[in-house]
Amino acid sequence: MDGQIMKSGFPTAAGGHVCYGVSRKPLFLAQVAMHEQYQPREIEAAAQSQWDAQKSFVVSEQPGKETFYCLSMFPYPSGKLHMGHVRNYTIGDVIARYQRMQGKNVLQPMGWDAFGMPAENAAMKNKVAPAKWTYENIDYMKTQLKSLGLAIDWTREVTTCKPDYYRWEQWLFTRLFEKGVIYRKNGSVNWDPVDQTVLANEQVIDGRGWRSGALIEKREIPMYYFKITAYAEELLSSLDELDGWPEQVKTMQRNWIGKSRGMEVCFPYDVASIGSSGELKVFTTRPDTLMGATYVAVAAEHPLATQAAQGNTELQAFIDECKRGGVAEADIATQEKKGLPTNLFVEHPLTGEKLPVWVANYVLMHYGDGAVMAVPAHDERDFEFASKYDLPIKAVVRTSAGDETPAPWQEAYGEHGELINSGEFDGLDFPGAFDAIEVALQNKKLGKSRTQFRLRDWGISRQRYWGCPIPIVHCDSCGDVPVPEDQLPVVLPEDVVPDGAGSPLARMPEFYECSCPKCGAPAKRETDTMDTFVESSWYFARYASPNYTGGMVDPAAADHWLPVDQYIGGIEHAILHLLYARFFHKLMRDEGLLNSNEPFKKLLTQGMVVADTYYRIAENGAKDWFNPADVEIEHDSKGKVIAAKLKADGLPVEIGGTEKMSKSKNNGVDPQAMIDQYGADTCRLFMMFASPPDMSLEWSDSGVEGASRFMRRVWRLAQAHVSAGLPDAKQPAELNDAQKEVRRSIHLAIKQASQDIGQHHKFNTAIAAVMTLMNVLEKAAQTTDQDRALMQEGLETVVLLLAPITPHISHEIWQQLGHETAAIDASWPQLDESALVQDNLTLVIQVNGKLRGQVEMPASASREEVEAAARVNENVLRFTEGMTIRKVIVVPGKLVNIVAN
Repeated sequence: MDGQIMKSGFPTAAGGHVCYGVSRKPLFLAQVAMHEQYQPREIEAAAQSQWDAQKSFVVSEQPGKETFYCLSMFPYPSGKLHMGHVRNYTIGDVIARYQRMQGKNVLQPMGWDAFGMPAENAAMKNKVAPAKWTYENIDYMKTQLKSLGLAIDWTREVTTCKPDYYRWEQWLFTRLFEKGVIYRKNGSVNWDPVDQTVLANEQVIDGRGWRSGALIEKREIPMYYFKITAYAEELLSSLDELDGWPEQVKTMQRNWIGKSRGMEVCFPYDVASIGSSGELKVFTTRPDTLMGATYVAVAAEHPLATQAAQGNTELQAFIDECKRGGVAEADIATQEKKGLPTNLFVEHPLTGEKLPVWVANYVLMHYGDGAVMAVPAHDERDFEFASKYDLPIKAVVRTSAGDETPAPWQEAYGEHGELINSGEFDGLDFPGAFDAIEVALQNKKLGKSRTQFRLRDWGISRQRYWGCPIPIVHCDSCGDVPVPEDQLPVVLPEDVVPDGAGSPLARMPEFYECSCPKCGAPAKRETDTMDTFVESSWYFARYASPNYTGGMVDPAAADHWLPVDQYIGGIEHAILHLLYARFFHKLMRDEGLLNSNEPFKKLLTQGMVVADTYYRIAENGAKDWFNPADVEIEHDSKGKVIAAKLKADGLPVEIGGTEKMSKSKNNGVDPQAMIDQYGADTCRLFMMFASPPDMSLEWSDSGVEGASRFMRRVWRLAQAHVSAGLPDAKQPAELNDAQKEVRRSIHLAIKQASQDIGQHHKFNTAIAAVMTLMNVLEKAAQTTDQDRALMQEGLETVVLLLAPITPHISHEIWQQLGHETAAIDASWPQLDESALVQDNLTLVIQVNGKLRGQVEMPASASREEVEAAARVNENVLRFTEGMTIRKVIVVPGKLVNIVAN
């Protein structure tokens, strides 16, 4: 352990001892005497000033030294930190500081996910350019982050809206476009006809644009796509390599990628009704139910729907209504199933039976082939639709619910089972039916098995201003031409104030007018910008060489730091962000930019910060929410909340329960106010102690007060010790029994905290172990030199175990304990196993499982000796009087249970 004390010492004028060792300094060399009271503001400012002056967290590649890359998901610069930020970054900082104390070269960078819609919305509201709003927010939030004392290398800061960052994104785009990994095609989107822009699914509310209120249309527009489906198999299979990821997250990704083996089935057109020959192609994972198909359903955009609507105003109106609906699969799954019949038919591929073609709102054009074979007896959506429109329902699988499928729908109807009512296929199980039906379809050239993925290619075009410009030039002669490398970046003008009516770039000739890079003819620059998920899909790699001008990443630096050892962020990013980051990592690997296959070795998904909510019902029926700080709580005798009233008027408010801190519920707590009042260390301690990092944390003012009291306890004990002068050291062999127990408590805390922080990220139990040690130290004798030396060791242990969690107070006390090196350069305390060995053990005695006493025995006592001592214990004799002892159970080191009757 850093700061080991050597035995030699001599009396000082103050009457204490000066002890010389590796990093201990005489007390009189301390610059300032230790203040009697804990003063977090001064302590934290001084510690941060020293770290900045010494560039303590600036790291570089050090070949031969073990690296540790710790990364928390970077924030969107929305204006202020919230408690979710504080928790996320504190968790990352604890891990980073702990790994530094293990002697590793630790990288912990920070940056800003700076493009996106919130900046445009704020710009429209405040009539300022998004750039100005964004940069001002970054400055403020950076100050807040620094006040937390995070061990961040700020020399590696990246800001995604700056050209020196996104030029490399554009560079990769052009390379992938030329290779066909990025392509352009029409895609179905939510179109706001008033704002002339595409809306995300969550911006469509009850079929209307969230801002304009206009009825939304489904529109086909040209968009750029990443061919992520080409990596679907690898994205799925390499999840098995991610041992350090929560199983829940891997399952979510597997489901999103959605690999399924099924059958491509072709239903020949009924020429009489359709007027031409052809085939309706569908994909199904349940070919065993093919004999139960009673109709087919197509999407509103399907060519058969278009044909059927000619001259049919009712059907055309329904198709228009479907096109106004959302395009999100989740919305489609939960909405009411609606449809209209057409006058068209297709033929069943095996029986030749004519099946009617319906247009249905639950079929999406961009999923599969825009058509489904409907088997109402064994598919819940089809069952709901067929029941509504009185279509035939034919059971063809014997399930645990029997041979029939009466309403209402039961989950059992979807089970695999033995085929019935299926002609030659009767009696087959699912695998047998799959193979037999495939053979039958192949013989007719109307089907074959196929592996399909639910994952779709990633459309990255956005009709927005505040995003990375897509580096493509449209030329009438040459088509879509990527911008040459020497003309990158295509710079986004930063002085634009959007008005919400589509992208201002499309109305700026000075931006879009250009010459074709190939032929030199007048051309038009692409005015769409990229999805902001693109920027956050590779930022972790840029941190390895943020100032590198020779490419997207410096391959040597990337190989040195990547993959990230520990990634921390919310579970809400479990699918898209993490999937896109994994995809981008593989793209960069295939471009020769780095060598690893996955970006993040370990993933920690932190829980939400929740707080109480209070409200009143307004006259219009809406809820008016009140901040917890403005509410006075009434408790019963057991501490349960029974009533609440508003401090301002003393009138009652409703208790809404605990919910995630949010502006909408007005239950947020300003982190800056907490830091100003209590100090960063107290906030950090509360955040880490109140809950394990992967669980929700319930905000509690009393919990923060408790953390503050503990900080003051640590300070008081250290101040009392230091003010008495630093002690000499004694050999452990000289300890008496009481002193051995103190030293045992010290090393038990080291053992517990090492496991909890280093292996399990259970910071709350690590803190509990330190609190237990503090209880021992506060009661320990301070009579002899050996007592004082033990207190020194105990306080050094408390300081170092808390150093990753409460770095400022640890920094100050460590210096006051006589160390020349800073606490951040100290090693994690080393466990002395010999200190845990006990000469005597106190064993619990039970009679028939009930506690009846204790017995102290030598640790070396045999099972027989323990049993003999227990049998003659006075309480045992009293509670077994007149009984026969049938059995004695000895649990070594813990208890003796005497069974008698």
